[in-house]
Amino acid sequence: MDSKKSILIVDDHLVVRKGIELIFEERFKKFTVYSVENYEQTLEILDSLTIDLILLDINIKGTEYITIMSQIKKIQPNVKILIFSSHEEKNFAMRYIKQGADGYLNKFCDEDKFVEAVETIFQKGFYATVEITKDLQIKSKKPFQNTIDSLSNREYEIAKLLLTGLGNLEISNKLSIKMSTVSTYKNRIFSKLDINNVVTLSEIFNKKA
Repeated sequence: MDSKKSILIVDDHLVVRKGIELIFEERFKKFTVYSVENYEQTLEILDSLTIDLILLDINIKGTEYITIMSQIKKIQPNVKILIFSSHEEKNFAMRYIKQGADGYLNKFCDEDKFVEAVETIFQKGFYATVEITKDLQIKSKKPFQNTIDSLSNREYEIAKLLLTGLGNLEISNKLSIKMSTVSTYKNRIFSKLDINNVVTLSEIFNKKA
């Protein structure tokens, strides 16, 4: 890979950022690497520099800001986004890809897998493991229906809170929304998944895992 590329690392852990920078220095010597620790800095960089690839931690300081991908693509439509997360691939990769990511890589991967993912992104425009590729092929043949993937970002967030044992009032306080709004979302979740209780909701999420 001879052409000059600009890479942006987005992660709130300094050690992670420095570790990735070292890999790029050793394996991709011609790349220009930038790094930031939050989403605000990410958007500032994108407003001033052309970036070819973003290594994006989707969970910064405990907040999953999944809509950042659409914001990034609005500023630079051609930039590639490789999610670099500690979340399990089998549970989260499809969700992020559906939201606009061009690939998913687990932070616990080895250096060779990391290099493979970066090279594949630039060669093919997309990176996914064999398991996720199979899942994508299956999903392309039938719509997202009665699955976790059918949930909107807010519905997914509330579903996860329900699974922690929180009630409508607690979720209302946590998300700063009305109890009636929580109830509406809960009804939508149950309707989309064709269920009527949290126990079954848990079984669906566990099956996904």
